[in-house]
Amino acid sequence: MPASPTMSLRAWALLILLSVLWGGSFFFAEIALLDLPPLTVVLGRVAIAALALHLMLLMSGHRMPKDLGLWRAFLIMGALNNLIPFSLIVWGQTEITSGLASILNATTPLFAVIVAHVLTSDEKLTANRLVGVVIGFAGALVMIGPAALKGLGAEALAQLAILAAALTYSFASIYGRRFKGLPPMTIACGQVTCSSLLLIPLVLIIDRPLALDPPSLATWGALFSIGIFSTAFAYILYFKILALAGATNLMLVTFLIPISAMLLGVAFLNETVTSIELFGMALISVGLALIDGRLLPTTGRAPTRHEKRTPTTPASIQDEG
Repeated sequence: MPASPTMSLRAWALLILLSVLWGGSFFFAEIALLDLPPLTVVLGRVAIAALALHLMLLMSGHRMPKDLGLWRAFLIMGALNNLIPFSLIVWGQTEITSGLASILNATTPLFAVIVAHVLTSDEKLTANRLVGVVIGFAGALVMIGPAALKGLGAEALAQLAILAAALTYSFASIYGRRFKGLPPMTIACGQVTCSSLLLIPLVLIIDRPLALDPPSLATWGALFSIGIFSTAFAYILYFKILALAGATNLMLVTFLIPISAMLLGVAFLNETVTSIELFGMALISVGLALIDGRLLPTTGRAPTRHEKRTPTTPASIQDEG
């Protein structure tokens, strides 16, 4: 793996801020779920993010493209990178804590390595990456525990839903290659706009939000926070760090998100973190470090020119959840 740019103090500060924003998405979702069903929470998140990003584009003097083919691609990307994973994660959080959800979501790069190996010709597994994937998934299995072998209860299903979301993110990272050359804010705006359009009929049919009691001020605050800060602003910050520190250093956010989510959950939601969860997170972190090349020198073939290039879409590293 090529050498990474040295992380400056500013880059570290922005990286920690991004981890808090993405870790905060689990925290804000937990609050919103007190009043609203899962799909309604997801719609609130992407719709508010879409409005914020459209406003930012308008203020910056840019316009969204009018090409229908591109909007079809945004539609698919919105489903893969927002609608499906966000819905699975938020539903999962109805049964498990926000901290545990964030730890399981950290398996996204593990799935991404496997999916890239199968679906691409230029991102094949190396020895270190294969070992990292095995160790990382061992951590996920440790947290799900032997109870899953006795029958899938609600908690085990919720954990599997988070893992399914992580897998969906990895497919989005492959599909997102087609947006190379588009401004990052345009990509982000296009996908959350399409996610909103896809979710509106689903929410009206399944959740029937008009029949629900009016949400509390805390719920509205959580929705605006997850939409504006954990989605719209987080996308912008993501690309700022990408330009400042490079893709390899940006992957460090994967290690920091569960820490932010767990601290917020413990401090404000009275959640607890078990020793099994900490052990599972440690295994996942070791796996990610092996994939990232920080723990041991990368072995196997030299990276291709494609592998050295900087990712160009928000799907290159998972959104927050």
